[in-house]
Amino acid sequence: MSVLTPLLLRALTGPARRLPVPRAQIHSKPPREQLGTMDIAIGLTSCFLCFLLPSGWVLSHPQNYKKRE
Repeated sequence: MSVLTPLLLRALTGPARRLPVPRAQIHSKPPREQLGTMDIAIGLTSCFLCFLLPSGWVLSHPQNYKKRE
Protein backbone atom coordinates (compact mmCIF):
# COMPACT_ATOMS: atom_id res chain seq x y z
CA MET A 1 0.00 0.00 0.00
CA SER A 2 1.50 3.27 -1.01
CA VAL A 3 1.73 6.48 0.98
CA LEU A 4 -0.77 8.17 -1.32
CA THR A 5 -3.55 5.66 -0.73
CA PRO A 6 -5.03 7.36 2.39
CA LEU A 7 -4.96 10.73 0.65
CA LEU A 8 -6.67 9.28 -2.41
CA LEU A 9 -9.35 7.60 -0.33
CA ARG A 10 -9.96 10.79 1.64
CA ALA A 11 -10.28 12.76 -1.59
CA LEU A 12 -12.79 10.28 -3.00
CA THR A 13 -14.98 10.04 0.11
CA GLY A 14 -14.72 13.67 1.22
CA PRO A 15 -17.59 15.12 -0.87
CA ALA A 16 -19.91 12.30 0.24
CA ARG A 17 -19.42 13.21 3.89
CA ARG A 18 -20.81 16.70 3.39
CA LEU A 19 -24.09 15.57 1.79
CA PRO A 20 -27.18 15.95 3.98
CA VAL A 21 -28.71 12.64 4.99
CA PRO A 22 -32.52 12.67 4.99
CA ARG A 23 -34.10 11.26 8.13
CA ALA A 24 -37.19 9.10 7.84
CA GLN A 25 -40.21 10.25 9.81
CA ILE A 26 -41.39 6.90 11.18
CA HIS A 27 -44.03 6.83 13.87
CA SER A 28 -45.54 3.57 15.05
CA LYS A 29 -48.76 2.90 16.88
CA PRO A 30 -49.74 -0.09 18.97
CA PRO A 31 -51.38 -2.88 16.95
CA ARG A 32 -55.16 -2.80 16.58
CA GLU A 33 -55.42 -6.51 17.38
CA GLN A 34 -53.05 -8.69 19.36
CA LEU A 35 -51.60 -11.69 17.52
CA GLY A 36 -52.87 -15.02 18.72
CA THR A 37 -50.90 -18.21 19.22
CA MET A 38 -52.21 -19.69 15.97
CA ASP A 39 -51.17 -16.58 14.00
CA ILE A 40 -47.64 -16.78 15.38
CA ALA A 41 -47.45 -20.53 14.71
CA ILE A 42 -48.55 -20.04 11.09
CA GLY A 43 -46.03 -17.23 10.59
CA LEU A 44 -43.10 -19.17 12.05
CA THR A 45 -44.01 -22.30 10.09
CA SER A 46 -44.22 -20.40 6.81
CA CYS A 47 -40.86 -18.70 7.49
CA PHE A 48 -39.31 -22.09 8.19
CA LEU A 49 -40.73 -23.63 5.04
CA CYS A 50 -39.82 -20.71 2.78
CA PHE A 51 -36.28 -20.00 3.99
CA LEU A 52 -34.76 -22.81 6.02
CA LEU A 53 -36.03 -25.81 4.08
CA PRO A 54 -34.53 -24.88 0.66
CA SER A 55 -31.22 -23.77 2.18
CA GLY A 56 -31.08 -26.98 4.22
CA TRP A 57 -31.65 -28.99 1.04
CA VAL A 58 -28.79 -27.25 -0.75
CA LEU A 59 -26.43 -27.61 2.21
CA SER A 60 -27.22 -31.31 2.62
CA HIS A 61 -26.66 -32.18 -1.07
CA PRO A 62 -23.33 -30.55 -2.07
CA GLN A 63 -22.23 -33.66 -4.00
CA ASN A 64 -25.10 -33.17 -6.46
CA TYR A 65 -23.89 -29.65 -7.28
CA LYS A 66 -20.21 -30.60 -7.65
CA LYS A 67 -20.83 -33.05 -10.50
CA ARG A 68 -20.41 -31.85 -14.08
CA GLU A 69 -22.73 -33.43 -16.56
